[in-house]
Amino acid sequence: MIKKLRTERDNQQWMLDLALNMRGRVQNFERDDAEVPAGKRARNYRMYPKIWREAGERHERLAKLAQERGAHSSATYHFDHAIEAYRMAQHPIYFDDHPVKTYLYGKLTEMVDLRTKSAPYPIERVEVEFDDGKTISCLLHLLPDRRRAPVVIYVPGMDQTKEVFPKAYHNIGIERGFHVLAMDGPGQGNSNIQKIRAVGDNYERAGAAVISYLKTRPEIDGDKIAIYGISMGSYWSLRLSSYDHRAAVVVSSVACFNPNNTIFTVSSPRFKQMFMYMAGYDDEERFDEEVAKGMTVRGHLDKIKCPTLLVTGEFDPLCPLEEAVEAFEDLKVPKEMWVFENQYHPLWSISNLGGMDCHDYVFDWLQGFFNGTNQPTTEGKVAYIKEHGDGPWCDNEWEPTVGRGQAYF
Repeated sequence: MIKKLRTERDNQQWMLDLALNMRGRVQNFERDDAEVPAGKRARNYRMYPKIWREAGERHERLAKLAQERGAHSSATYHFDHAIEAYRMAQHPIYFDDHPVKTYLYGKLTEMVDLRTKSAPYPIERVEVEFDDGKTISCLLHLLPDRRRAPVVIYVPGMDQTKEVFPKAYHNIGIERGFHVLAMDGPGQGNSNIQKIRAVGDNYERAGAAVISYLKTRPEIDGDKIAIYGISMGSYWSLRLSSYDHRAAVVVSSVACFNPNNTIFTVSSPRFKQMFMYMAGYDDEERFDEEVAKGMTVRGHLDKIKCPTLLVTGEFDPLCPLEEAVEAFEDLKVPKEMWVFENQYHPLWSISNLGGMDCHDYVFDWLQGFFNGTNQPTTEGKVAYIKEHGDGPWCDNEWEPTVGRGQAYF
């Protein structure tokens, strides 16, 4: 009997294997850097969890040895890398209750807990009550003195979990005076383990529950809550902000504003394979009708009440520029949009920012927003940030060359 494929595009698995073998990537093929550990090579997708597990084991050994000697800075660095490696190892296994996934996720959890003993500031596990006795699992990175201060809620991307950002060895939020809470929304990380699915308004409700929790914490200035979403989190953060109006500002970055347009159809097949698992579906036709069809920010952006920053690459295949322009126009609040010349998905280590990540400049923008040095206007500004230019703070205002529905080339 011929095996029934989960999705129609699963018959392209050989192409993903070839891409991983030759380019070291199974997605975001525009980037030149590999998404496998340094010095490693995966010749097909099935090797992916193994080579990342081996990288995690090496950093785990280094971290534990450093921690035993009291070398806490080095230990934190290696725990950060062990966490990332085990996260990458467990993620590609998109089957409920798979024993290898369960083991690897357990190692990820262990590394997070060990890191708290060496990190230079407090990191707390937070479990926010959700449906049917389940919880939304979060990591709360607190300023060392636990003073009352603004907080940034980090909404991870589809292939991320709460452990991916910020790094404890170099926490860009702490450096700028922010507490940071990273959440495993429905379909991500611990929510996968609990079978909290990425369907309907689950992410919006989960985010609202997290905001309610933060407002109970004495360290958090409840009037200065920011939401920062990247990649699929760019979609979820906008939908959350249209649903719950208690955040002071939202940043939607590494754009994927209408996932039902490109990410499930013309981009890497891995995206749909993964998201069907996150949503708890095996039937592609049902998934398309019941989940993907409604995954858009269209019809929601005019409900957002807080100032908004959109950040995208000029040629991001997961968000054609005309979709970003449309989203910007639909916002009825003080707003700003950054378009990075010649950039794709994601926006890490880019020449437009002198080799820095968009995270760094987004947190600078948020810092300026809360201290009053930069305030977007309702008319809005679109900044075209040149590939080898002077970043977002120079004279870079731009009139997009396309309008609604017009293809950008």
